[in-house]
Amino acid sequence: MAHEKAEKAAGDYSRVKTILLVEDDASIGEVLAQAIAQETPYLAVLVPDAFEALQTIKGVKPNLLVLDYHLPRMNGIELYDRLHSMQDLSQIPAIMISARLPHQELKKA
Repeated sequence: MAHEKAEKAAGDYSRVKTILLVEDDASIGEVLAQAIAQETPYLAVLVPDAFEALQTIKGVKPNLLVLDYHLPRMNGIELYDRLHSMQDLSQIPAIMISARLPHQELKKA
């Protein structure tokens, strides 16, 4: 459902406020994307891993990042650091989500 909405708005991301949602658990990602679509005026762009997120931001400038901490091959903090090192994304707010957040590591970041 969220993917259909994203596909309809493809190529028109500059006028649509978007939330880049990076979640590798498909069922959790879909629930979050549906909640965003139903409860906010934002378009949820759901991607399953950090590397797809890095590709997606080439065509999407999100207004908010929602990042899972436990992602395959690159964790959410590493992804956050890479995204925020990009000039166009350095001021974009982010929310880190996970069933088990490493609080000490987050405090350092």
